[in-house]
Formats: sequence, C-alpha cells, structure tokens
Amino acid sequence: MTKYIFVTGGVVSGLGKGITAASLGRLLKARGLKVAAQKLDPYINVDPGTMSPYQHGEVYVTEDGAETDLDLGHYERFIDEDLNQYSNLTTGKVYWNVLSKERRGEYLGETVQVIPHITNEIKDFIYRVGKKTNADVVITEIGGTTGDIESQPFLEAIRQVGLEVGRENSLYIHVTLVPFLKGSNEHKSKPTQHSVRELQGMGIKPDLIVLRCDEPLEEEIFKKTALFCNVKEDCIFENLTIPVLYEAPLMLEREHFSEIVCRELQLRAREPDLADWKAMVERIKGRKKTVTIGLVGKYTKLHDAYLSVAEALRHAGYDCGSRIDIRWIDSETVRENDSARVLGACDGIIVPGGFGTRGIDGMVEAARYCREHNVPYLGICLGMQIAVIEFARNVCSMKEASSREFDPDSPYKVIDFLPDQDDFTDKGGTLRLGAYPCSIKEGSRMDECYGSSLIYERHRHRYEFNNGYRDRLEANGLLVSGTSPDGKLVETVEIPGHDFYVGVQFHPEFKSRPNRPHPLFKGFVESALKRRDDLRG
Repeated sequence: MTKYIFVTGGVVSGLGKGITAASLGRLLKARGLKVAAQKLDPYINVDPGTMSPYQHGEVYVTEDGAETDLDLGHYERFIDEDLNQYSNLTTGKVYWNVLSKERRGEYLGETVQVIPHITNEIKDFIYRVGKKTNADVVITEIGGTTGDIESQPFLEAIRQVGLEVGRENSLYIHVTLVPFLKGSNEHKSKPTQHSVRELQGMGIKPDLIVLRCDEPLEEEIFKKTALFCNVKEDCIFENLTIPVLYEAPLMLEREHFSEIVCRELQLRAREPDLADWKAMVERIKGRKKTVTIGLVGKYTKLHDAYLSVAEALRHAGYDCGSRIDIRWIDSETVRENDSARVLGACDGIIVPGGFGTRGIDGMVEAARYCREHNVPYLGICLGMQIAVIEFARNVCSMKEASSREFDPDSPYKVIDFLPDQDDFTDKGGTLRLGAYPCSIKEGSRMDECYGSSLIYERHRHRYEFNNGYRDRLEANGLLVSGTSPDGKLVETVEIPGHDFYVGVQFHPEFKSRPNRPHPLFKGFVESALKRRDDLRG
C-alpha cells in the first residue's frame, strides 16, 4: 500500500519545507523506493500561470504541460522523477472543480460545503498522484504557514487522509523556525511549541519535527521540543542553513532522517546508496574556477523569477569545475552605445523567458552585443525570439522587425501567433505547454551539445517564429538548427561560426539536474569558460 507523508510549516514562511520534502524524496529513492511528490497551495489562482513573477517567482512546467509552483522544480532536481498535473493543487483549482461538478448536477441537489465536498476533492487529488505513479511513497507539501486561514481546508483534508489510510501508512512532518537571540546568546523553542499546538488544534499531531536554524542547536533544545511537543526525541531533526543546497539530504541523513521515516511508516527498505550524490557534493566543494554570466531579464530584482535558469547554470558549473558568478542585469539598463560598460565584464550572456514589452529593447541590444563581439549567447523562449528580432533588424535591414506581442503594427512581424490563434484568445489558456519533440540539424551547435537527432523539451509560450521570413533570415546567415518533426515550427536558431550563439523556443532549464547538467547549459558554460581563458591568455 502507498504510504503518505505530509510536510507542513510553522512560525514563518520561507523555511525550506520544499527542500526538506525534496531531500527526503532523494533519500527514500536512494533506498530503492518509488517516490512521488506534490504541493498543495492555498492561493485562489487556478495555477501560477498568470501570476506576477515578483509575487510568485518562476512558473515551473511539467512534462505533461502543467503550470506549477517553483517548489516542484526542487522536487524534480532532487528526486529526478518527472512530475505531472497531479503534482500541484491550488485552492482555486479545488473550488473550480467542485463548482463545475455542482453546475453539472453531480452532487444531486446536495448542499455543497467545505466539509465534505472541498476536502473530498483535495483527498481525491492526493490519492490520485499515488495511483498515477504507482509510488511507494507520496510526499505532499502544504503551502503557507500553520494557522493561516487559507490553509485550513488542506490541513483538514490531510487529517482525514491519515485517519482513512491508518497510522502505519501516514506520517506528518512539521518544519519550524528556531530563532537565535544574540542578546541572550541562546536558541528559543517557544515558537515551535506554539506552532505545534496550533497544528494539534487542527487535529494533526506531528510525528517528526524539523528545526530550521542558522546556528547549531544545543542538546537542551531537542529535549524541550520533544517534551513539550509530545514527539519522540530521535524524531527531532536539525536543519542548518548550509552554503551548498544539495548537501541538505546528506546533512539530514547524518541524523538518520530517512531511517526513522522508514521505521515510523514500517517501510522495509535497503540502506541508502548516496555515493553518486556524495561525489557530486564533493565536486561542488572542489570548484577552482569562476565564470561570469550575465542574466539579462525583466525580473532580476527577484532571483526566484529565474530559479531554474540559475540552477541549470550552476549544474553546468559543477560539471565544469567552475563557480557561476551570475550578474543580474535589468534589461532596462542595457542601452545602445552603453552596452559594453554594462555587459563587458561578462563571459557569457543569457536572456531567459518572459512576457510583455518592458525591457525588450535592452534584450535586443544584449543580443546584438553578443553577436558582434563573439560573446557566448543563450536565448531561452523569449530570448530566442529576441535573437531573431535582433538579427532581422541589424543583419537583414528590417529595422522595424518585432513580435506581434510587442508591436502589432510592425511591418515585419518575425515572431507571430501560433497557427489558428488570434487576438481574442485568453492569455492564460492557450499557451503551448509541456514536452514536444524537436528534430536537430546534423552538424549544428545543437547537434554538438545534444548528440542526438531528436530531443524532447518543455515549452511555455504563445508566439512562434514566423515562417514567412524564414528564407530571408537563413539567406543572411541565421541557421534554423531545430524544428518540429514536420518542419513547420522553428524550435532553435543559431549563428554558424560564432563561438556559441543559440536561441531555443523551449525551456531546457526545467530538465537540468545537479548530478546530470543539461547539455545545452553545459555547452554554453564551456564556451564562456573558454572565452574567459582566451582573454586571460
């Protein structure tokens, strides 16, 4: 029978519930168990697809095209299992589903209420991910902080799950903050006690408590937490702030984290095989070089808006023995005749995805600077479209070239709607989402990176390369190096002879793993390192 683990958080937000859940997933997988993970978010948006990156961070896209919370990226990077549409649920989606059923008459005239209808919908979703993946263990993170009114239906639902599947098949993990007061030079367990009491008031008794802290905890803290929270002493764990994120599973396992989880769930599993993960962490700690990558985007004030891009760069750096110094460059600061000052210190430039017109001219200028100065360039989604626009304007003499998104009146819309779309489509419902195949041109830079003629990558976009300008752009030196298998959709472009100048319509960052960097990011970072070394002589 599938086992269910629930991870809640208390005291403050941003404690690292997602990292705790992801680390546990990695540890259980290392014990030979099949693990699935999901996140329940208490906001009323149906999904994060239309939310501002400044509020939510990046939107993570699964293989089957679900737009999800960024924590799912942590799950995939740590556990290395593809997640799906059942991996992220919001309050908005719950109520949407329940109200749709009510309108269809599926409740046969019943009064629709939070209990049982809303909670049943949540429970069905939790059970479904286990059935969909045939997982031994389902790890479910509850977004928000215990005590928030928004989270109450989710907490009630997971309480019911524990009752339905039985004590031996369910486990509750509570992550809390243990603050350190410099004035008294001691840690305080009281916030944890209050948070656990709040959770108990919802009918949930935590089985394990993970204490988030910046300094090592005194033995007394473990004893007090166990006594006052009614938890076994060996079920209290220290989660220290660490410089290397991917060391978290190893740190927790030194405290026998997964061993005790297996004990409490009566799971028979082998000892964890963490040799590959340990070797990766040693590589990370042993990096000697540093390469500077300029990330030119619209949301650089909030680094979480480009979380997966930054992680994919770091993964490539791990493999190349190099630290990645990311320069977060607001595209509005990149101007013509001043780009050398802003970008000159960068060994490579990446322009990530995004929507809207703000900062577009700065991205175009960054693409021009890289093309003319042979600086490695990687354009992702919007960044690929920017490369096409820049090439059309400055190489093909189409000075007013643009995208329909930015300038509907442009005489040269080199980027345009998807086929069969029009101005009246809903922005949140018509994106090209999820994994699609791409045929790679032999002998191209893409071919060199991937070593394959057919790849599958995840998409999240609405506009496409306009095939009406394909011949003109290619005649002037732009190489279409990747297309849909039928040749109709342009997926990748590059400039032959350039050290590295590649634009891709998809999002390769979503498939990068710390112990298996994405080949495109690896190729980009290698080119940036080579440029750095060449300039230094």
